[in-house]
Amino acid sequence: MSETSLAHALILGIIEGLTEFLPVSSTGHLILAGDLLGFNDARGKVFELVIQTGAMLAVLWEYRARFGRALAGLLSERAAQRFWLHLGIAFVPAAVLGLAFGSLIKAQLFKAMPVAVAFIAGGMIILWVDRGDRKVRVREVDAMSWLDALKVGVAQAFALIPGTSRSGATIIGGMLFGLSRRAATEFSFFLAVPTLMAAGAYDFWRHRALFSASDVPLFSVGFAAAFSAAFLCVRWLIRYVATHDFRPFAWYRIAFGAVVLLTAHYGWVDWSP
Repeated sequence: MSETSLAHALILGIIEGLTEFLPVSSTGHLILAGDLLGFNDARGKVFELVIQTGAMLAVLWEYRARFGRALAGLLSERAAQRFWLHLGIAFVPAAVLGLAFGSLIKAQLFKAMPVAVAFIAGGMIILWVDRGDRKVRVREVDAMSWLDALKVGVAQAFALIPGTSRSGATIIGGMLFGLSRRAATEFSFFLAVPTLMAAGAYDFWRHRALFSASDVPLFSVGFAAAFSAAFLCVRWLIRYVATHDFRPFAWYRIAFGAVVLLTAHYGWVDWSP
């Protein structure tokens, strides 16, 4: 295991942790970074599975009390039952469409140019939705209805397109449907747990033959980096949304996508996989 490989694992782990829960697309960043670092083969996809699990566990740890109460009250408390029901409803659309079209999407869209276009389009949508004149109908996650959860789930399904951003789709979709910025952000965090767990388990089963004991140091570095970066990012984002909007992330997406398109057009960077 070379020091270069471990450095790449550290870089990609940090990128995953910082971008998984921000509306900037972790998958898009990992595709682009993997192209640049030459870490985008089948083994690299297995590595992405590991670091996404690390990021997901950061949410579980940060909200361990909330998940613990919901689990303890599953059989007896109405609020806990609603919590799990809403997560289940929101999870279904992306799960169904992912199983149906996941392979096709990966074959056609997991490339730098579609990702760059999705970055720009997503940024423009954020600017449109987060204008500041929205009518907020739901201020807390516990006040959501099953229909609110379904709408957010449908929004999450758009994140199957790489570069769209799972967190961006759920947060901005939730805001579009009347959730407050904080409620949409927290529900996006909670929904990440079943979504990433299911995606990780499915990909693990499909690619189980690619796991090797010799990769444990590489995966451990990436996992730890993703967990640490995601933990800090989740805490920061909840404080951020209390007093700020998402427009800076929109402009970042537009600028980043434009840079990728320009560097590809003029041949300054080879973005071929």
